[in-house]
Amino acid sequence: MAASVTDRFLRYVVIDTQSDASSKSQPSTEKQKDLGRLLVDELLSIGVSDAHLDEHGYVYGTIPSNTPKNSVPVICICAHMDTAPDFSGTNVKPQIVRNYQGGDIRLPGDSTRVIRVADHPVLKDMIGHDIVTSDGTTLLGADDKAGVAEIVAAAEFLINNPDIKHGTIRILFTTDEEIGRGVDKVDLKKLGADFGYTMDGGAAGSIEDETFSADAVEIAITGVAIHPGQAYGRMENAIRIAGDIIGRLPRDMAPETTKGRDGFIHPTGASGVMEKAHLSFIIRDFTEEGLKSKEALLENITREVMKSYPGSSYTFTVKEQYRNMKEVLDRHPEIIEHAVEAVRRAGMEPRRDSIRGGTDGSRLSFMGLPCANIFAGGHAFHSPLEFVSSQDMEKAVKTIVELAKVWEERS
Repeated sequence: MAASVTDRFLRYVVIDTQSDASSKSQPSTEKQKDLGRLLVDELLSIGVSDAHLDEHGYVYGTIPSNTPKNSVPVICICAHMDTAPDFSGTNVKPQIVRNYQGGDIRLPGDSTRVIRVADHPVLKDMIGHDIVTSDGTTLLGADDKAGVAEIVAAAEFLINNPDIKHGTIRILFTTDEEIGRGVDKVDLKKLGADFGYTMDGGAAGSIEDETFSADAVEIAITGVAIHPGQAYGRMENAIRIAGDIIGRLPRDMAPETTKGRDGFIHPTGASGVMEKAHLSFIIRDFTEEGLKSKEALLENITREVMKSYPGSSYTFTVKEQYRNMKEVLDRHPEIIEHAVEAVRRAGMEPRRDSIRGGTDGSRLSFMGLPCANIFAGGHAFHSPLEFVSSQDMEKAVKTIVELAKVWEERS
């Protein structure tokens, strides 16, 4: 099974599926459909007879129920096809470190890039594993092509082993998850699922039932432009105003200075000329109260800065991105209970985690499809140091299979 899931993964990562937040289309990049078309072909070849790609780039498919029970809920298993815009996903050259025996892993395409045990102590648990990395010049794409490969491999296993009883399982592969639009166009009626799981987590054995709540903030500044030679007492440079706002952000409230359950204020974009400037932020916290307090703090900083520029003005726009899925999942404890049992049956000690981020499941949960997150096995996402173990991907495949069995047995 490990070879099967790894072979699939290696085929998928060489297809560039990077999403683009500046694009207004859905999907944001047409190249995401290249992987979608390949996945449809592979699903059809293994017996998922209704597999298809829709106009938005989503892949849908069904593993039909083979149990005489009528009470088994329809379960959706989901992963996203796009890779993050944070680092290049073009011309990925995967390599396999077979039978890893410990120590740092230097990447062959850029010798300055090293996956260090000191930075990634999980490597100590991977002695004897086959570890897949990029060559160091691109990201790998385990986020979330590992999840995609695991779902296809699990589908093939279930179809080839009809003695394993399970209810209807719906497969969903999404686009644009990395830019927050992963489920914007998902047709939940067509999907027809009762509960769901995203295969988009990290370390083997982890189950995540809590995410950040997330908003985006856009600040547009209008300054006072005038010829620099005549500017004394008159110019109000919008670029300088934007810099003053950034300079007043609390240093202990940044992604690089927070961990655990701490939220943050994170500037993600800045642009401007003398007359106009624009700042983009993401705000993250596990509670609604924490989210709103950070937004209020950012607006207070902006207001205070603007007092020094009486001729200038600003707009402050908040856009909701996603909310903590725990609020929904706590009303359906069986989703996590069944996942815990599946992970245990797959030979691991289950670990409940919170995500300092979000998944498609965050949005799906509030759209009416309660959806937890299960490990896919990857590490160091969104970077050239990304890696995943073949054996951990195999464990994820087993977890999906066991999950199907648990839902059937307990219904």
